[in-house]
Amino acid sequence: MAAGYAWFLVLGSVLLCNLVKTLLPSISSFLSKVFQKDAEHETEMRMEIQGMKQELSSISMMDEFARYARLERKINKMTDRLKTHVKSRTAQQAKIKWVVNIMYYVLQAALMISLIWKYYADPVTVLPSKWIAPLERLVAFPSGVAGGVGITTWLVVCNKVVAIVLQAVG
Repeated sequence: MAAGYAWFLVLGSVLLCNLVKTLLPSISSFLSKVFQKDAEHETEMRMEIQGMKQELSSISMMDEFARYARLERKINKMTDRLKTHVKSRTAQQAKIKWVVNIMYYVLQAALMISLIWKYYADPVTVLPSKWIAPLERLVAFPSGVAGGVGITTWLVVCNKVVAIVLQAVG
């Protein structure tokens, strides 16, 4: 590799990608809160429904049936509107989560492809050939240097090691 720091660059990139991956739910939640300003409206609707239900409980159904029925229909209508509103908000949250995940995977793929492209011909490190004798060509891919560890193998190893460490920590 150019200056011998590429192994660290790859390891750092993999670690950063895995850390960002663990933060994806938080990022999605934050973006949902930023893009969805209707939470106050839903709270107002819920409070209004609660108020109407309290009023309904204070009305005698036998004595004031018309008023009771009117208020009950109003509560049902408001509850239906609230359910519709919550469904649309939930659908929008799912869409935001989907977009965030897709963007993450596209950026991660672009980063990994650019690392492979940049360090295609250079081995990350060179080991004694006896250490990796039966798999020497596979480990050296794509550089082809005898005893070398290619960038793709290093990416796979780094991804696995970082995933195991983060799973043990988290």
